Amino acid sequence: MIREKMTIPKDYPHLVRPRLLTSLAEGLQGYGATVIAGRAGTGKTTLAADFARRYKHAGAARRVVWYTVNAPETDLRWFLQYLTACVAEQCPEFGARALLQVIQRTAAHDVSTLAELFAHELQKLTTPLLLIIDDLHLVYDGYWLTPFFYRLLTLLSEETQLLILARSLPPAPLWRLRSKQRLYVLTETELAFTPSEALELFAHHGLAAGQAGAALAQSHGRISALTSLVTRTHRATLAV
Repeated sequence: MIREKMTIPKDYPHLVRPRLLTSLAEGLQGYGATVIAGRAGTGKTTLAADFARRYKHAGAARRVVWYTVNAPETDLRWFLQYLTACVAEQCPEFGARALLQVIQRTAAHDVSTLAELFAHELQKLTTPLLLIIDDLHLVYDGYWLTPFFYRLLTLLSEETQLLILARSLPPAPLWRLRSKQRLYVLTETELAFTPSEALELFAHHGLAAGQAGAALAQSHGRISALTSLVTRTHRATLAV
C-alpha cells in the first residue's frame, strides 16, 4: 500500500474561499454525498484538502479518510482493498481484516453484495466520518463502478459523508441520483474564481485591481492559470 495515496495532500490554498467551503458543507450535510467535477488545474484537490483539514479540526471525534485512486485500481478487489485500508488507517475499530476475508470469498461480479459488505462495516462506526475519494474518473471504465456506488450511496449512514473528486461527471446512472436528493455536485463553473476572489488574491500579493481583472479574463477563473499569472505579474512588478 502506498501511504501517500492514503493521506490528505499538503496543498494549501492560495486564498481561503468561504463560498466554496460553505457549498461543500451544505451539500454534504443535505445530501450525504458530493461530487466535485472539473478538469486538472481547477482546484478540486486543494479545495477538498482545505475542507478536510477544517472538518477534522472542527471536532475531536471527527475523522477524515482520504484515498487517491490510480488507474490500475479498475479491478474492484484491488480498489476495495485500498479503500478498506484507508478507512482502517483512521478508524482502528473498522473490521478491515474480517471484511477483506469476506471480500475474497465473494464473487467479483457480485458487485451489490460487495458494496453492502463495505457499507455494513461503515454503519458500525459511531463517530462522524468524511470519506474522500480523489481521481475517481480513472476507474470510470470499471464495469463495477456504477452498481457499486449506486448501492453504496443508498446505504451510507448519517455519520458518514462521501466526497468524490473527478475530472468529469460520473456515469449517467449515478448522475441521476442528484434528482433523488442523494448527490450534490460542484461543477467546474462553480470552482472558477469570481471577480471579487481574483481581486482579493491579487491584493494579497500587493497587485492592482486592473491586473486582477486582466488575469481573470485570460485564465477564465481557472485556479492553476490564475495563480501562475499572479506569480508572473508579481515578478514583473518587482523587476521594474
